[in-house]
Amino acid sequence: MARRREIRFSIDDAGNVAIEVQGAVGDECEKMTRDIEEALGIVSSRERTSSYYQSQNTSLDDTVSAGQGGEG
Repeated sequence: MARRREIRFSIDDAGNVAIEVQGAVGDECEKMTRDIEEALGIVSSRERTSSYYQSQNTSLDDTVSAGQGGEG
């Protein structure tokens, strides 16, 4: 049975986008969101949960934040 993968987007009032991936393992989440991240611009932060570092048989929750402009 195939794993269900889910990408959730949230955009705050300042236009910053957060991407959360569920159901992917290892760097699969980064591969899933690579094109989206490039289109959005600079990735200001990346948070990997402990699931990212577990074996391929576990799921991953990963959150990426991208905003308009740089830090500051």
